[in-house]
Amino acid sequence: MITDVRFESSGLMLAGQLFTPDPSSGPSPAIVVGHQTTAVKEQSAALYARHLTERGYVALTFDAAYQGESEGEPHGLEDPFQRAEDFRAAVSYLSTLADVDAERIGVLGICGSGGYAPYAAQTDHRMKAVATVSGADVPSFFRDGDPEGWRAMVEQAGRLRGEEAAGKPATLVSAVPDEVDDSTPALVREFHEYYKTPRGRHPRSTNEWVARSADVLDQYDSYAEAGKIAPRPLLMIAGSEAATLPHSRRAVANAGETAELHTIEGAGHVDLYDRDEPVGEAVAKLTEFFGRHLARAR
Repeated sequence: MITDVRFESSGLMLAGQLFTPDPSSGPSPAIVVGHQTTAVKEQSAALYARHLTERGYVALTFDAAYQGESEGEPHGLEDPFQRAEDFRAAVSYLSTLADVDAERIGVLGICGSGGYAPYAAQTDHRMKAVATVSGADVPSFFRDGDPEGWRAMVEQAGRLRGEEAAGKPATLVSAVPDEVDDSTPALVREFHEYYKTPRGRHPRSTNEWVARSADVLDQYDSYAEAGKIAPRPLLMIAGSEAATLPHSRRAVANAGETAELHTIEGAGHVDLYDRDEPVGEAVAKLTEFFGRHLARAR
């Protein structure tokens, strides 16, 4: 069963969907599932939530603050610290539900949420098991891909803040171009194929973000302190051909002995959003991981 829900995060009301399995003999383990950057809860997060619910988990998806159906202005702001707070708020919401075992809550982040969920878990010990699919440190997309362009975006953020204070609308930039060709970087072509075609398009997934987000993002690093997650477990799932595979490798290296990297042979970053075969392998690994670490105490 899928139920529309609302819960608060830093004074903003977030729109969520609660996926519940068939009734069990007692409170169930639960998993918070976070969506990709510039995406919405109805896309890959819903796909993974449905799979997890079929395996007996309560699953909660939600639109991040400033995105989708959730509150927050200017809409499209990408604030990594708020994104992490949204995960904490989602855990708080789940812990209030009678059919959820508050001692058996895990988190799963996809793409950008695969950076925000581990970041939140560094200090929120209610998150008993942490997993990611195609995890990414969002600022690294820009710092590594176009350092000069990123520096210019950070430098202009203050001016854009001043313009907003003077009453101008927030400046938005496109995360995914409407058109691509052979000269377009491979990862951007992957994004285009998912977000700009019927394959993954959703009317509330604008693929735009507020340009002044850059100065906040530049202060943030998803995985620098990943060692704080221990002794709780961390699982990073990534395609062997994914441009973001180095992000998962760095996270696992920083997290230490309780972290595991599972690579899916032949898969790219976006393949894990929805392609049947890689998603099937990812779900099987997630089922084993959460089954082991969110098992009922004996």
